[in-house]
Amino acid sequence: MNLLGVRAIYLFELSRWFRTLTQSLLAPVISTSLYFVVFGSAIGSRMTAIDGVSYAAFIVPGLLMLSLLTESISNASFGIHMPKWSGTIYELLSAPVSWAEAVIGYVGAAATKSILLGLVILATARLFVPFHIAHPVMMAAFLVLTAVTFSLFGFIIGVWADGFEKLQIVPTLIITPLTFLGGSFYSIAMLPPLWRKVTLFNPVVYLVSGFRWSFYGVSDVGVTLSLSMTLGFMALCLITVWWIFMTGYKLKT
Repeated sequence: MNLLGVRAIYLFELSRWFRTLTQSLLAPVISTSLYFVVFGSAIGSRMTAIDGVSYAAFIVPGLLMLSLLTESISNASFGIHMPKWSGTIYELLSAPVSWAEAVIGYVGAAATKSILLGLVILATARLFVPFHIAHPVMMAAFLVLTAVTFSLFGFIIGVWADGFEKLQIVPTLIITPLTFLGGSFYSIAMLPPLWRKVTLFNPVVYLVSGFRWSFYGVSDVGVTLSLSMTLGFMALCLITVWWIFMTGYKLKT
């Protein structure tokens, strides 16, 4: 493996992020803090506990997952779209770097940014809500797996998008609504039977549910199923990325 090439891509992407660190961290932290103020303090104090967990603490994993999904997709899609837009993608394609090494560099940097942001948001949540993490190892595993998986998904979107406006279509019109409808602010057990079955087709349900289990030991679906769904989506994204590089889809034309 060309570790020097991977390191160069990885550090370049991280350095670009650190140049706008205040903007990259401040906006998500402020928006998440507002969620905690409105839903946690104002509304949460009037809500009953869900599965023995206070409402303010119950929404912590969901809010963290919302930020993690959005930032992972945004970081990875912008990272690969910039070389396409500027024309420097051909330098990458002609360099002695395999498709796997390029993906490790870009996706690794995007996942690193998302994980760091997630940890900052987790620390911020502690200022507003007292909560505990029952399974810290599984929490870290879900955090890393989700960041890597959706960074791969963001990489695919970055290759597919023809312009910067398209980079926001999937996160804004698909991922955010799916996260809100995926049990971030409620338990799907509270839904009528019909809508509960419909909600199970939402892949974000499994991410939020598994992540919440790592915090409080309660979940809407089994943790094994949540982990399997996450790994399955990661495998699908890896196959798609491999196909993109093998065919040159929107990279060589």
